[in-house]
Amino acid sequence: MEKFHHLFQPIMVGKIEIPNRICHVPTDISSSHIDGSVTERDIHHYATIAKGGTGFIIVGATSVDGKNGRSTVTNLVADEDYFIPGLARLADSMHRYGSKCAVQLQHPGRQAALPREGKITSNDMVVSLPWSQSRTIVYANADESKKTVRVLSTDEIIGLIDLFSEAAWRVKQAGFDAVELHAAHGYLLSQFMSPYLNKRTDRFGGSFENRLRLPLAIVDSIQKKCGKDFPVLIRYSVDEWVPGGRDLTESIAVAKEFEQAGVAALNLSQCIQERPGAGFDPMYYPEGWTIYASEAIKKQVKIPVINSHSLRNPDYCEQIVAEGKTDLVGLSRQLLADPYWPLKAKYGKTRTIRRCISCLTGCWSDSILAKKEVTCAINPSCNNHHLEIKKKTTAPVHIAVVGGGPAGLEAARVAHERGHFVTLFEKSGELGGAILGCCLVNGKEKMKWYADWIRYQIADLGIQVQLRTSPTIEDLSSFDLVINATGAQSYVPDVHGLKEVVIPFERVMACPKVACEFHPQDRKSLPLKGTKIILWGDHYAAADTAAYLASIGKEVALITDQKEFGSKIEVIHKYVLFKRFQQTDAEALTSKPYKYPVKIYNQSTIDEITEHELILMDKNFQKMSLPYDHIISCWTRPNIELYEKIKAAAIPVVNIGDSVEPRNLHAAVKEGTTIGLNIEKNILLNPNQKPVSDLPLDVAGQFSRA
Repeated sequence: MEKFHHLFQPIMVGKIEIPNRICHVPTDISSSHIDGSVTERDIHHYATIAKGGTGFIIVGATSVDGKNGRSTVTNLVADEDYFIPGLARLADSMHRYGSKCAVQLQHPGRQAALPREGKITSNDMVVSLPWSQSRTIVYANADESKKTVRVLSTDEIIGLIDLFSEAAWRVKQAGFDAVELHAAHGYLLSQFMSPYLNKRTDRFGGSFENRLRLPLAIVDSIQKKCGKDFPVLIRYSVDEWVPGGRDLTESIAVAKEFEQAGVAALNLSQCIQERPGAGFDPMYYPEGWTIYASEAIKKQVKIPVINSHSLRNPDYCEQIVAEGKTDLVGLSRQLLADPYWPLKAKYGKTRTIRRCISCLTGCWSDSILAKKEVTCAINPSCNNHHLEIKKKTTAPVHIAVVGGGPAGLEAARVAHERGHFVTLFEKSGELGGAILGCCLVNGKEKMKWYADWIRYQIADLGIQVQLRTSPTIEDLSSFDLVINATGAQSYVPDVHGLKEVVIPFERVMACPKVACEFHPQDRKSLPLKGTKIILWGDHYAAADTAAYLASIGKEVALITDQKEFGSKIEVIHKYVLFKRFQQTDAEALTSKPYKYPVKIYNQSTIDEITEHELILMDKNFQKMSLPYDHIISCWTRPNIELYEKIKAAAIPVVNIGDSVEPRNLHAAVKEGTTIGLNIEKNILLNPNQKPVSDLPLDVAGQFSRA
């Protein structure tokens, strides 16, 4: 029987019937051709989401003006008729699996990735948005600067109305069921609607009526060109989270105006980019934190309301629909992590759902922000269909995986799914590796969602696991291939004085939560007496250790030799983290302030360690002393001792994950998948120590005859 009755009930949006209450809220995957036309990658991505059973799919961020407003360097565009055939193929790919679909029309305005200069906006506010795809700082040694914008004239604003409605007509011609206007997050329509951003003095600025004039004129123009039966949705931010910005009270009035204008549904979001935490909602934000918005607005309008942001669990989504707190649940990043979420929910396979952990690496910092296509840290096949597990091997081999962190676990899972015989060795008493340290960090508990998912997968697949085992060369010699995934380990750089007093961060970050079913029970973290803690290093090890120790009342100082602490940490998480370091919190969050602020000493290093104080040297070779109770090393490097021994013994071996180079979860999982997919019998390792299983037939034959 269907477990989630309300979640799988149909609903009308305008004159179209949506088969269930699950909505893919718009996500720009930045996989289109350079001119903005549809690619096969676009089609495969959205067809997969439709195949998974999402009832309503809104294709993200399609530009109405490709020359003057691209939200990413390769987003979709609909400003000319020659885009219609590609859009038609895209619509057909979703209709094939029963989904209804829409295109979100957008002009990014000041937040455009392209053009890089001369961006247009509602008015001339100069802003610095280092986490925006429009940021100007892309060079290693550059300093942050504020970007200028060009103010739109009244005539240009009137021209925008036609750009939007002409694009909507093309979307309808292509066979889509609806269109959505993007008026959230500080993009162009949002700039006009916002009381914080819009300070114009003409008829398009100032008063509530004037600020809504442009989006309402666009709705009217679309209805005239496409007919009133063609549904128009609007996505806007309920709370902007800046002083003088829109709040819930004004957003209720906005909702009423849109309903009166004939808008078919409201897609509720959060923030403008001056306050990115609430809009990107990284893993610090709890599931359902935005439901207050749809619950309030639904009481004031009769048209359907969509709510999103950090919705992950089918049970919770069923509950909020059943209680009338939203009409549709909006999933975005969750469908990147697992496009088969609806299918698994329908048939009660909820434990197999790969829940998005809101890490923002594959879908933001490693992709859009870096001007690349969207991927997913925990789902390597997202936007990479060549990394899907499509077929079994015809010649299974015996594989040893050494290391039970993310890279090793993913390699073991994929190799087993393909039919190979896998034995997984882990020296500790628990699988999960470095990500388990996040269990101690307030707000990063979602990392354990992935750890639990992959551990359940290993158990459900019946993969042979040997915990508390460090295999010898003799143990490994009987395997056809060894996958070394021994990760990274902390170390203490050379330093004058009492080097031996420095503690490795792993001893402090050992999770003590024995209630966890995977906890090895015999593991204990190191209690730290005293208050003054100095952390030496950078990256996630230092950031997470600092956050944990500060949260339990320690006075933490961070020492890094880098120009900026945490330069490789995902930028929105760092935004929240730095606010907490300063004893505040990001918008909409209410964590308990740290007892002491976290101090950061950039471009500095330790010159000497004495019994009670540390001598710090800054970039100008100036010295200062810091008293300490404990010094903790957060420096990490690849643990390759076993790997080198295996190579020396001439046993076929590949090295993956942090034992190649300490990076992040995204890199580890992708490398694990890649090696798992490439393993075949009589495997060849090329001179780069990577497996090659797809050689041309004649080349493969030359090796088989040798």
